[in-house]
Amino acid sequence: MEKTRVIHIITRLDKGGSAETTLQVVSLLNREKYEVFLVHGLSLESNMGVTEQEALARDLSLAEKRGVRVFTIPSLVRRLSLKNDFLAFISIYRLVKRIKPHIVHTHTSKAGVLGRLASYLAGVPIIIHTPHGHLFHSYYGCILTNMIVFVERALSLITDKIAALTDREMDEHLERGIASIEKYTIIHSGIMLQQIMNKDIDVETGKKKLGIPQNSYVIGVVGRLVPIKGHKYLVSAAKRVTKEFDNTVFVFVGDGYLETILERQAESLGVRKHFIFAGWRNDVIDVLGLFDILVLPSLNEGMGKVLIEGMALSKPIVASSVGGIIDLVKNGDNGILVPARDSDALAEAISKLIRNKNLSQELGKNGKNKVYPEYDTSSMIKQIEDMYESMLNNLVHHTQQAVRRAESRRVQRKH
Repeated sequence: MEKTRVIHIITRLDKGGSAETTLQVVSLLNREKYEVFLVHGLSLESNMGVTEQEALARDLSLAEKRGVRVFTIPSLVRRLSLKNDFLAFISIYRLVKRIKPHIVHTHTSKAGVLGRLASYLAGVPIIIHTPHGHLFHSYYGCILTNMIVFVERALSLITDKIAALTDREMDEHLERGIASIEKYTIIHSGIMLQQIMNKDIDVETGKKKLGIPQNSYVIGVVGRLVPIKGHKYLVSAAKRVTKEFDNTVFVFVGDGYLETILERQAESLGVRKHFIFAGWRNDVIDVLGLFDILVLPSLNEGMGKVLIEGMALSKPIVASSVGGIIDLVKNGDNGILVPARDSDALAEAISKLIRNKNLSQELGKNGKNKVYPEYDTSSMIKQIEDMYESMLNNLVHHTQQAVRRAESRRVQRKH
């Protein structure tokens, strides 16, 4: 029996949420049913450190050992470039024509544009796109944002299914008229939850390694140090929090070009001694286990996988009420939601949880009860495979109908 050939296309691979989810999917799809290919661009724009590069190389090697055929397209880059984008489009088109997949599944914006268009022109029967968030606000100005919306509307016409990460992500697409609701399905990014929930974390040793005083109250954030993640608003909030609670330490996990700028901001506010910039880590779960509160002050967020990880560890959440976050964090139930860009609201929410240990514990407990098994990797893989099988069955059904109609017309002409 012929296996279903599936190509996954993503702009860049790094240790961010969208790339990690894509690698999980291609690695765990049923090999008895699917022949899986992964196409990706260069990851230079991620500015990964040596440790992150090594971790990514191990993940790619594991995927290849599991039978995934990996192709790198050097011209597929995140930034806009007419030359590179054209070359990437041609490369994807030629590769798709050669492999002749039954399904092409694209991930993230640039790969979604070039991959879907190339696949359509190459005659791929089924085209699926997972946005992993969107660019409809907080990234670009009005003119470019409107152009992005226009392009997404046009591409939806050649897309058979759009797999949003959360209900809110789908709603934001619908609000901008990207596609009809029938084209959408909701598939959460999966996390290896049982591994996290059963993990034994040595908090005392972990604090020593990071230089955190044992009696400190730890406020943590995990994410690349880039503007869309809203770190600067948390730095501003720290001035007010530390004025009331001097033993508070803020731990920023992640790397990015804003690190020096954020350090200077903390210095200018007189709170630099309260900050630890831990850089990119390959032991994020262990570091998460040290947090008393997990904060995500993003300006825009597709889902926020770190929230799932934090909830699996019973961490109370303080987060911006944007994007897919509002589907994960219910205000007053498993966390506190605040307006984006509001440092005062961040400070008040954090201080409230420091003051009220019982509330903090209750929110953490509720979060842990919420995530399993809905956000487990096994659920994600099952939903994706179910989506593939449903669309393949529909394709066969429509093909059979078309054949019957053609045969009926042939018979009518003969008589």
